[in-house]
Amino acid sequence: MSLLIAIDGPSGSGKSTTAKLLARRLGLGYLDTGAMYRAATTEYLRRYPEGAGADAVARLVEEAALVCDTTPESPAFSINGHDVTEEIREPRISAAVSTVATNLEVRRLLTALMRGIIADHGRRIVVEGRDITTVVAPDADVRVLLVADPSARVARRAAEVEGRATAAEVTDQVLRRDRDDSTVSNFTEAAEGVTVIDSTFLTPDEVVDAIIALAPRA
Repeated sequence: MSLLIAIDGPSGSGKSTTAKLLARRLGLGYLDTGAMYRAATTEYLRRYPEGAGADAVARLVEEAALVCDTTPESPAFSINGHDVTEEIREPRISAAVSTVATNLEVRRLLTALMRGIIADHGRRIVVEGRDITTVVAPDADVRVLLVADPSARVARRAAEVEGRATAAEVTDQVLRRDRDDSTVSNFTEAAEGVTVIDSTFLTPDEVVDAIIALAPRA
């Protein structure tokens, strides 16, 4: 039985924490689509340290061998044989990822890859990102927009990257990236049929419980 759960939301809204907990609770796969863009960004910076045009960036992604581990306990990512699981969380990747993520051809290519991963899992997977409920999997069994107060989102991201980024860098990662990505993806307003959950004052387990309550019963 299909149980495809799509979760969208801005940076720091709790998407990754929620999605991993949800996947473990329900025995589903887990896909962090934001990490796919980050993995592509590591290759972009490796190949073009001085920058490159949109066509070159799209070609790089089209030719890349991107491998995504969908195990919720230990999701891992590699591109062109390089394990980038740790590298994708570095501040320099966060600062550059919008260059890749706002490229419309890159989004088309990675959307196709995401859909392939969903199919490989028999549509039994939790997928989180920014346009999953509207573009990647608008036919998901459960569609959620997870939101939170901006100050809470910045505080959460600061805790995640403690010691690896300054306060200014964290704020930039959260608010500036949301502003950039909103030019190509709507993750601030719920589309029809998408349930909004505000995680500002909820624990991760409470958010997971709220999403499980939305799942269809066999």
